[in-house]
Amino acid sequence: MGTPLSETSSSSYRRLIGRLIYLTNTHPDITHVVQQLSQYMAHPTSAHSQAAFRILRYLKGSPGSGIFLAAHDTLQLKAFSDSDWAGCRDTRRSITGFSVYLGPSLISWRSKKQPTVSRSSSETEY
Repeated sequence: MGTPLSETSSSSYRRLIGRLIYLTNTHPDITHVVQQLSQYMAHPTSAHSQAAFRILRYLKGSPGSGIFLAAHDTLQLKAFSDSDWAGCRDTRRSITGFSVYLGPSLISWRSKKQPTVSRSSSETEY
């Protein structure tokens, strides 16, 4: 899974992930990947560093992909939620998420690993 980073590179990796976490406020499309990479802040490897730089290349190549609040005369509030069963390969815990839209614009979202291991997909959804 890559070689461990030196202390200097680990420090740079942590700063980069912190900045990417800040960018998730306006770029919900990178939220899941940044969350996955932030789990390895204590012991990052070269593979994690390469993935973080891949996110930077994606952001550079898609400058207009952030949140866009359009002006519409009819605004409808919509919310969606979903869970997966044992989605985290390391801990076998489920991941739950939701998103809220005002018209066509995403205004709130969250993805979180559940605190316990679920025994079924029904228990995960509940």
